[in-house]
Amino acid sequence: MPGLSLLGLLLIPAFLGSYPVFVLTSVLIFAIFAMSLDILIGYLGYTSFGHAAFFGVGAYAAVIGALRLGQSFWSSTLLALAAVVLVAVVFGAIALRTAGLPFIMITLALAQALWGLAHRWASVTGGDNGLAAAMRPEVPFVGHLESSHAYYYFVLAVFVAVVAALSLLVRSPFGLSWRGIRDSEIRMQMVGYHTWLHKYVAYITSAFFGGLAGILNASLTGFVSPDTLTIGNSATAILMVILGGPGTLVGAALGAGVIVVMRDIVSSVTERWTLVLGFTYVVTVMFIPGGLMGLFGRLMMRIDSAAPLRAGRPSAR
Repeated sequence: MPGLSLLGLLLIPAFLGSYPVFVLTSVLIFAIFAMSLDILIGYLGYTSFGHAAFFGVGAYAAVIGALRLGQSFWSSTLLALAAVVLVAVVFGAIALRTAGLPFIMITLALAQALWGLAHRWASVTGGDNGLAAAMRPEVPFVGHLESSHAYYYFVLAVFVAVVAALSLLVRSPFGLSWRGIRDSEIRMQMVGYHTWLHKYVAYITSAFFGGLAGILNASLTGFVSPDTLTIGNSATAILMVILGGPGTLVGAALGAGVIVVMRDIVSSVTERWTLVLGFTYVVTVMFIPGGLMGLFGRLMMRIDSAAPLRAGRPSAR
C-alpha cells in the first residue's frame, strides 16, 4: 500500500495542470504539519492550540532571511529551523509545567503573543501586509525549482524523508516512551523514566517539523503574514489529526489531504468555509471515533470476520 501511494504521488502530477499541482503540493506540506502535531496529540496525549506558532516562525524566519538578509533558500532554511528550535525550547519549558486544559490555554496564549508581535513589528514582519519573497530552492544539476511541478517533486522528496524519519522515531524505544507517558505518566516515573525530559524532546521535535512545514509553505506561496500564526491555523491542524486518526502518522497525512482539498473546494463557493470545517469536526467526534483510520480498521475487521461465513464456516470468536 505505501508503495502504491508513493507511485501515485509520483505519476499523478504528470496529468495535472499548474493549479491542481499547487493544491497537491499544499496537501503534502500540511500533511507534514499535521504529522508534527500528531506527535503531541496522538503519541504524547497533549493537545496544543498554539502549534501554528512554529509554522509561522519557520515561515517568517525563512522569508526574512531571504528578503531582508539576502540569504539563499538553504541558508534561510537553516536559519529558520534554528529560530523554530529556539522558540520551542523556551515555549516548551513554560508550557510543559502544565497538562490538560492549562497546557491548551498556555500554548494558545504563547502563539497569540507571537501573532501580536507579527502585527506590531511592521518594520521587520510587514505587519498586516505581510512579506512577499521569491525563495524557491536551487538543486544541483537541476537548477531553480520555479515551476509548480518541479517544486512539487522537491516537496514530495521532503515529505517522504519526514515520513521515514517520524516512523522510525515513534517506533524507537524513545518514541514508545511517549505512548507510555500518554497512557500512564505515573507508571513511567515509577520505572525510572524522566518523563518531563521525554515530553520536552517530543515538544521540540514536533515544533521542528511544524516549522519545516511553514518554511515549505512560504516557499510555495512566496508570502507570509500574521494569519499563519492564528488560532485558526492551529485548529485546522488539530482537525486534520482528529479526522485522520490520532496516533497514526498516515491518518494525520490523510486528514490533511481531505481538509486541504475540502477547503479549496468550499472556499471557492463561499467565504464561510470555516463553518464546514467546524461541522466536519463535530461529525468526526460524534460518529467517527478514531478518525478515518479507525473507521478503516473497523471495516477491515468486519470483512475478516465475515470471510469464514462466506466460505460456509462459522466465524471463530
